[in-house]
Amino acid sequence: MTFPTTETSSSDQLRTKRIISIDMLRGLVMVLMVLDHVRIFFTNVRFRPTDLTQTNIPLFLTRWITHLCAPTFIFLAGVAVYLYFYNRPQSKQELARYLIIRGLFLVFLELTVVRFGWLFEPTYSFASAGVLWAIGWSMVVLAALIRMPIPLIAALGILLIGGHNLFDNIHYEQLGKWGWLWAIFHQPAMLTPFPNKNFFITYPLIPWIGVMAIGYAFGRVFLWEKTLRQQLLLRLGLGLLAGFVVFRALNIYGDPYHWTVQKNLPYTILSFINCHKYPPSLLFLLMTLGLSTLLLYLFEKQKWQIFKPLVLFGQVPLFFYIVHIWLVHFTAILLALPKYGVKAIILPFIVAPRMPADYGYDLPVIYNIWIITIILLYPLCSWFKNYRKKYPSKWLKYL
Repeated sequence: MTFPTTETSSSDQLRTKRIISIDMLRGLVMVLMVLDHVRIFFTNVRFRPTDLTQTNIPLFLTRWITHLCAPTFIFLAGVAVYLYFYNRPQSKQELARYLIIRGLFLVFLELTVVRFGWLFEPTYSFASAGVLWAIGWSMVVLAALIRMPIPLIAALGILLIGGHNLFDNIHYEQLGKWGWLWAIFHQPAMLTPFPNKNFFITYPLIPWIGVMAIGYAFGRVFLWEKTLRQQLLLRLGLGLLAGFVVFRALNIYGDPYHWTVQKNLPYTILSFINCHKYPPSLLFLLMTLGLSTLLLYLFEKQKWQIFKPLVLFGQVPLFFYIVHIWLVHFTAILLALPKYGVKAIILPFIVAPRMPADYGYDLPVIYNIWIITIILLYPLCSWFKNYRKKYPSKWLKYL
């Protein structure tokens, strides 16, 4: 990838302030993430929202729109790593050390603070490898990749994203004692590392490492002059979506589950866009990253004052992520207390088969709880941003 000749003015600007479009997009997908997690904690539905044999269109779309979250967040994390390196004079060895420390810190948070936020269960009979797990280990791998030329990093990322579906027919059960390693890298699975201790791999790593790698390589685009960058974002976004439509229509490669004709046209469209997330298929990432790239273009093209509050959320992403899980869980307990008493404290809100049959709310209530949660998060995030600015310290940079 070569630089446009007009890069200087944009790069000088980059050194002096944040790129608002990145913060705005990150904030948007985090707000959507809260919608998904509010749905998980408060739903009265006991089936997957994307199960076309049981779902309805509003429920499906409520889940589907949140598919933007993880790919966008991890892609932008890669972009942020590149810009962090560019904005701070340091060696790649120093950057690698930062990535390893931050990555392992995220994994630690996933298995402790975040895990308890999801499930108030002190015995550790169950834990899972979620999105912070994927981001953390992807950063550790990126610490090794940054010594490679940018085009090679981009090529490797594309290879991981585009090629991992070739191995969909290999299952961890077939690999004997090494099956756990395959689960970590490619196939979601419930592992039992110790008696009565279950560890569910939700986010296998291979495609997510690819997403972060291409995000890091794409960071160089933000050194370009703004008009040229906008042109690339528009063309790339449309190109990714066109690629999704073509490959999805062929029904040959890119997703482990084919789309099928349903009972009517709207449900057939839902089948067409219902791609595999765990792990994210090639088509899933073409669809979601294509939409995210177009959103990034729109946020670069227009100021969109209505979305300005999203910028704050995008500037304190880890704080937002941790706090929102605990806030949503405590809210679920408070609303359940009148009906279930002290048992509400240990209700398995995120395990549908174990929830009381009469627990949960319809979508309109879920959307209202979501809006209230976002309103409550805004002053908390504003306080933390101001605190971090007023009391800068080395450890706060990891938040």
